[in-house]
Amino acid sequence: MSANRTKNLRRLAVLLLALILLGSGGYLLWKQLDYQAGAADYAEAAETAAVPQLRAVPVPEQGEPAEPDPNPGLLAEVDLNSLREVNEDVRAWITIPDTLLSYPVVQCGDNQYYLNHTWQDKRSSVGAIFLECKCAPDFSDFNTIVYGHRMNNESMFGILHSYQEEEFWRTHPTVYVVTDGGVRVYDIYAAFEVGIQEIVYRLDIEETGREQELIDFGLEHSVIDTGVIPDAGSQILTLSTCTGRGHATRWVIQAVLREVI
Repeated sequence: MSANRTKNLRRLAVLLLALILLGSGGYLLWKQLDYQAGAADYAEAAETAAVPQLRAVPVPEQGEPAEPDPNPGLLAEVDLNSLREVNEDVRAWITIPDTLLSYPVVQCGDNQYYLNHTWQDKRSSVGAIFLECKCAPDFSDFNTIVYGHRMNNESMFGILHSYQEEEFWRTHPTVYVVTDGGVRVYDIYAAFEVGIQEIVYRLDIEETGREQELIDFGLEHSVIDTGVIPDAGSQILTLSTCTGRGHATRWVIQAVLREVI
């Protein structure tokens, strides 16, 4: 091989490497800007709805009295109608205090649109927190399923993976959902990885009388032991996100309705 040819090949290799680095840098910059724009959309949502700052109420240690929970009263003032002036698909507000999880919940006719659109209908990889399209919009089904992306910065449903540790559950045991019917207070009872074909995602649970089967499945597969045990007459909330290991399984948190205020 001639010296000139060798030199040209080296130049070509350097050029290709430079293009790859430039492309990678451009993608990372675009991703960062996309995330920042999404975060701004949701900060605006919280301001528009006047969502208060909440404090997590931990599960008391054995023998200790339970702390009073001020959060439902504070959340009763959240203004969902102001959000609907921007997007009529808004159904609720969901939050876990002392985490980044505090967002409007939207719902439309399919489960694809809000994978890559924010609550303001802006195209974004951040997406939105959205209700299963076939679930009742007032969260009155036996099992209400809500989806969200697993973000590396723990925004959206990224924080849900922290429930692999029982201590995190103990300090963040409650999910609050604000609907037109009031503030729904849910106690988390299970956290686990599950296949997308399992009973967790069945939408005919009530029609087929499999309520107890769904509860037992969650309790048996949970990686944390909360001591919270629903019954077949309960209402369940299932929060579903990615595992980071492909599309065959999801990471879910299940909680049982304690009260509506």
